Amino acid sequence: MDIKEQFIESIGTLKLNLMRTGLAILGIVIGIGSVIALVSIGQSSQKAVQSNIQSLGSNLLTISPSRSSSGAIRGAAGSATTLTSADATAITNSTSITTVKYVSPEYSGRSQVVTGSNNTNTTIIGVTPTYTSVHSLTLDNGVFITTKDVSSTSRVAVLGPTVVTDLFGDNATAATVIGQSIRIGGKSFTIVGVTASKGGTNESQDDRIYVPLSTAQKLLFGSKYLTSIAVEAKSEEDMDTAVTQIGYLLMDRHKITDTSKIDFRIQSQQDILSTASSVTGTFTSLLTGIAAISLLVGGIGIMNIMLVTVTERTREIGLRKALGAKKSVIVRQFLMESVILTFVGGILGIVFGILASYIYSTANASTFYLSPSSIALAFVVSAAIGIIFGWYPARRASNLQPIEALRYE
Repeated sequence: MDIKEQFIESIGTLKLNLMRTGLAILGIVIGIGSVIALVSIGQSSQKAVQSNIQSLGSNLLTISPSRSSSGAIRGAAGSATTLTSADATAITNSTSITTVKYVSPEYSGRSQVVTGSNNTNTTIIGVTPTYTSVHSLTLDNGVFITTKDVSSTSRVAVLGPTVVTDLFGDNATAATVIGQSIRIGGKSFTIVGVTASKGGTNESQDDRIYVPLSTAQKLLFGSKYLTSIAVEAKSEEDMDTAVTQIGYLLMDRHKITDTSKIDFRIQSQQDILSTASSVTGTFTSLLTGIAAISLLVGGIGIMNIMLVTVTERTREIGLRKALGAKKSVIVRQFLMESVILTFVGGILGIVFGILASYIYSTANASTFYLSPSSIALAFVVSAAIGIIFGWYPARRASNLQPIEALRYE
């Protein structure tokens, strides 16, 4: 019996009990589909996180206050209030720092914002005009915070598009809200601009209000310190040098000689990106591992069904062997049936996984990303499952003695 005849016979045998065949295939479909869907969703999330971080600005360094801790310049984060506007000015004007393009001193906090009967609780960021350059922020309409606004502690605000929707409704446009008043922390502000949408999740840049730095510090939050200083290096190659130069300057300004007492930390964009990618990567691996268990269960299910099939066809096997069928023919016959089950299940599982990840991405308005490697892996895994879990039942069938098999009731 050649391969083609065995293939046709295997198809016919599987059709005899469609319920059993369907249940066997279902296990593989769920396993393969889950792996592909979870890998795709995980990688989509990773790409989204990378995009969100990169959208914050190019060659970005973030200086934050921190409690003293032993180690290098990048100390542990804390709630210390050690950075001032004078520090930002010193970084800008220092002749020893040759790698910095822009410096943006910032103060951020959360506050209740009200207009008419609508209100929202959002992030308020006190900024200077350089904020737009450092963070690659563009306006949809109006103007941004000016140097005059900062020096005169003006009560002006630039809104993100999400805030516009929350306060003025879905039909509001950037042009229609310019000039209107809102109350931040009980104080009246005039809207002078609306930023262009950047999208993203988890503290989206669209859900923010920008006010003059002096206004945020003096009128809204009552602080003379900064929550961060954002710095744009001249190039990606200059970022490490910039970290070193800024670090030594701030140590000198803060009178720090012992590195264990450093009261700030400097994070590069790549540091944040690596941390975020590591977290999402670990989470994806965990979910993929859980999905892989479904594949194992599906493989065991196929082995059980093939064992049942061997038992049901014991007399058939005995007759074949009595007529001279070799062990290799019997093994190939049952192995082929197992591979067909897993191959069909693998194809359906791939389709199921792609659809599931696409639906998830569409529902969450995230980027749909499909990994070719996960599809290739699905084919390999489905074939391997058919061979591995079909081998034992096939060997068991081939080892049956013809006389005993023919006597089986």
